[in-house]
Amino acid sequence: MELADILAERAVLTCTGAVSKRQLFETLSERAAELTGFPRTEIFETLMDREELGSTGLGNGIAIPHGKLKGLTGVTAVFARLEQPIEFDAVDDQPVDLVVMLLAPMGAGADHLKALSRVARLLRTESVTDELRSETDPARLHAVLTAPLEDSDAA
Repeated sequence: MELADILAERAVLTCTGAVSKRQLFETLSERAAELTGFPRTEIFETLMDREELGSTGLGNGIAIPHGKLKGLTGVTAVFARLEQPIEFDAVDDQPVDLVVMLLAPMGAGADHLKALSRVARLLRTESVTDELRSETDPARLHAVLTAPLEDSDAA
């Protein structure tokens, strides 16, 4: 599964106002609602419920909040680059500034896991995260995120 299949260009945000995880999730939920037609509150609650199980902050300033929605037809991603990192209870206790939210249909175990794996692999690539952190144009951020991984990175 490629990010280009699940991340629309209008699903890429540069956030200047989020100062908390809750506020970030509200922003992500708003955009996801526009993309999917699902109610913003349902998306927000799904993200918060998953986060209560444990932080989706992976470390190195990266988080992948995710959840499943009944009736969703396919995996959907929303990316946010935060101007100011926020506290996220990440595993390394560092604030987060790069966020990829994933929503998957209920029962889409394999596709959900493939999307999580693909995003995690991409964001482990230092050259990618460096470029994401230095870029502010949503179209350019989308291009970085959806560029195919080189074979050496895809293993």
